[in-house]
Amino acid sequence: MFDFLLTGEAAPQGGGLGPILLLVLMFVVMYFLMIRPQKKQEQEAQKMRDGLQVGDEITTIGGIIGEIVSIKEETITIETSRAGTKIRFLKSAVRSVDVSAEDKKKAAEGNNN
Repeated sequence: MFDFLLTGEAAPQGGGLGPILLLVLMFVVMYFLMIRPQKKQEQEAQKMRDGLQVGDEITTIGGIIGEIVSIKEETITIETSRAGTKIRFLKSAVRSVDVSAEDKKKAAEGNNN
């Protein structure tokens, strides 16, 4: 197999397609295991941020919890306490919607009946 080392002749040529196919296969596997799920997660987060409404209770990426009192193009203002403390954030700083305004409205209507 490695006789060319002993005889001093040139190494056998060919087989250059195998490593290229292996590299392509590794990239495809990496795409489906890493890149695609991350893009899907980013799309879901963007959809959540686009669906924010006044009255939603949210948690920011910094861990601040509050209720949205106003929404502008790229920012939101939340009220964080009963004292009326208001803080403005970028929409991209919202981690999750804990209670949507619609759910709060349904719960309030359920308590009135």
